[in-house]
Amino acid sequence: MRIKAIIIYDGGKFQGFQKQKSTKNTVTTHIEIALKSLGINANIRGSGRTDAGVHATGQVIDFKVPAYWNDLQKLKLALNQKLHYIAIKRLTWIDDDFHSRFSAKKRLYRYLFKTSIPSVFEQDYVSYYAHFNADMLQKALKIFEGEHDFSNFIKTGSITHTNVRTIYKAKYKKFQHYHLIYFEANGFLRSQVRMMVEAAMQVSQNKWSIEALKKQLDLEEKHKTKLAAAEGLYLAKIIY
Repeated sequence: MRIKAIIIYDGGKFQGFQKQKSTKNTVTTHIEIALKSLGINANIRGSGRTDAGVHATGQVIDFKVPAYWNDLQKLKLALNQKLHYIAIKRLTWIDDDFHSRFSAKKRLYRYLFKTSIPSVFEQDYVSYYAHFNADMLQKALKIFEGEHDFSNFIKTGSITHTNVRTIYKAKYKKFQHYHLIYFEANGFLRSQVRMMVEAAMQVSQNKWSIEALKKQLDLEEKHKTKLAAAEGLYLAKIIY
């Protein structure tokens, strides 16, 4: 039997989502260890990878369980008692042809930042930009919408079948003392969201021009693009 789980986690406590040879401190490894302690030897499949420091409020995973684990509420409680900085929000039965990654139609990321220095209670979960122009930020974000080859917005050394992705929505919103950037797409490349955030913020701070951003996106020029800080980024939702 196969189960789909929606999970949340504090990415600052792990070296990323995906299993790694160099460390056991990943989200996937911690969940698999918790499952094994309950007699479930399962390999987790995730909807996508998140880097070290990147959080999730709606990551999706799936895995197989033995037939005797037929009480999902009991399994959820048992797992949440064993996990730290990770929590299971929901468990549901799925068909064998479901795949967390390949069945996904859309992915939504949120980036959260402030223009005042985050407090000690916020600094692991909120990014910081001293100033920006909201109108220019919105204009910059709109440049990303549509289907593009994001070869200039992928971390060096990444291997992919194609760097073409479709951004359905890219927008800015203010909420109380916080500022949020939303990206909704059919998929994202490694560190793509953090690169797009930083590039858009460079435009909003008058350090880049809209034209420079367009040329980088159109592969006409490549400017030196930094990554936005990981702590402000959240994998928010997977749509199937």
